[in-house]
Amino acid sequence: MISLALAAETAEHGGEAASHGGLFADPAFWVSIAFLMVVGFVYIKAKNKILGALDGRGAAVKAKLDEARKLRDDAQALLAEYQRRQRDAMKEADEIIRHAKDEAARLRAKAEADLEASIRRREQQAVDRIAQAEAQALAQVRNEAVDVAVSAARSLMAGSLAKADQNRLIDAAIADLPGKLH
Repeated sequence: MISLALAAETAEHGGEAASHGGLFADPAFWVSIAFLMVVGFVYIKAKNKILGALDGRGAAVKAKLDEARKLRDDAQALLAEYQRRQRDAMKEADEIIRHAKDEAARLRAKAEADLEASIRRREQQAVDRIAQAEAQALAQVRNEAVDVAVSAARSLMAGSLAKADQNRLIDAAIADLPGKLH
């Protein structure tokens, strides 16, 4: 493009360049050559830096992508681990609830059995107390009856029986006493 511009300029000045020694005598030609050399030199030197920078940037992007993949994989593994832990926790919670229900049912059954046994014991104690009270009342009635009978017999005997008959009746009552106690 620059060479076209130079050619056009040379064509305009047509005779001047040829009269002074041709194309090599024209300063525009040498400026163009110098410009092309500088651009070529900068291109050669900068090419490696530009390509290195692009390669470095590409490597950085690749490293970031690899890191992002690794982070995604780690996040997925962590998510799977937390989901597994949650499932395990739910299973454990269900097991605890089931165990608590079983334990509550067992304790309820034991409490019912203990209550029933306690009621039976108290009923038996009440029956025993009633029987004991009946026995005591019966013994007391017997004792009172015996005391009344003895008093009545003593009164009757004292007035109507002779001393010998009284002794004979006492001896007979003492002899009958072991049979009446059982």
